[in-house]
Amino acid sequence: MQAVVIEEPGGPDVLQVREVPDPEPGPGEVVVATVAAGVNRADLMQRQGFYPPPPGASPYPGLECAGRIVAVGPGVTGWQPGAEVCALLAGGGYAELVAVPAGQLLTIPAGLTLAAAAALPEVACTVYSNLVMFGRLAAGETMLVHGGASGIGTMAIQVGRALGARVMCTAGSAAKLARCRELGAELAVNYHDDDFTAAVHEFTAGKGADVILDIIGAAYLPGNVSALATGGRLVVIGMQGGATGELDLGQLARKRATVHASTLRARPLAEKAAIVSAVQTSLWPLVDDGQIQPVIEATLPLAEAPEAHRLLETGAHVGKILLDTRPSLPA
Repeated sequence: MQAVVIEEPGGPDVLQVREVPDPEPGPGEVVVATVAAGVNRADLMQRQGFYPPPPGASPYPGLECAGRIVAVGPGVTGWQPGAEVCALLAGGGYAELVAVPAGQLLTIPAGLTLAAAAALPEVACTVYSNLVMFGRLAAGETMLVHGGASGIGTMAIQVGRALGARVMCTAGSAAKLARCRELGAELAVNYHDDDFTAAVHEFTAGKGADVILDIIGAAYLPGNVSALATGGRLVVIGMQGGATGELDLGQLARKRATVHASTLRARPLAEKAAIVSAVQTSLWPLVDDGQIQPVIEATLPLAEAPEAHRLLETGAHVGKILLDTRPSLPA
């Protein structure tokens, strides 16, 4: 099969398409012939040498895909060759074939093309596990998501709105702020020009945000804690602004608030399967009826993976960038 390999860490041009051995399904796994794969910031970190795959995972980048099952391993029930699926991966999405634990498979939501479904698994599982399972977001609460125009952000805005929360977000341009409002954000703050903490307090009449989903990390830690409501929950899922910051424990204690940080890729298979099952049960019906939709900026051929990484690194996109992983026709 064809796959994107990383022979040494570096810039986007280290991504090269190579002929590699086809995967075989192990116990509890299926092999999926992919149609498309999502491009995520974790892929950039892996390319740079900062985020290696967990033990036993495919060495190729790619944390989500969509396609058709072509082989089923021992012990797999409920899935058959020919079934159309999308999947959460620990790696290997930038390839024509990928082996996937059966517990990480999702059905294709109604009304979506197979390729478009590749934009969903990683962001849906990340958002649902952190915003709902950990953050306990409930109807009538207020939530703030940083990077509202990102893949994570566009999903989080829609999930929060669909669950009955009042949604606030940050983004970096007027066009992105407008898109966030279209998706359901009632307050959209330009982080270049405005203080998001002050904006949150003004919007909530001084109460603060019940849940904050943060991709920035250390640089936003003081502002996030200040923006939390009493009993608020700050969930940190990214460290684009650094990994080490100062936490005002006195302020946190006075608010009886919590800070939770997590990653998804290295979780044990059973934990991932539980998250995927919850997404299938609770979130997919909202996708089926159109309340939540993938937001896709661009789809590029597999051979243009370097360009896809460059586009993601610019931050100019809204939503997801996909790779078309279908085999190329002979010239």
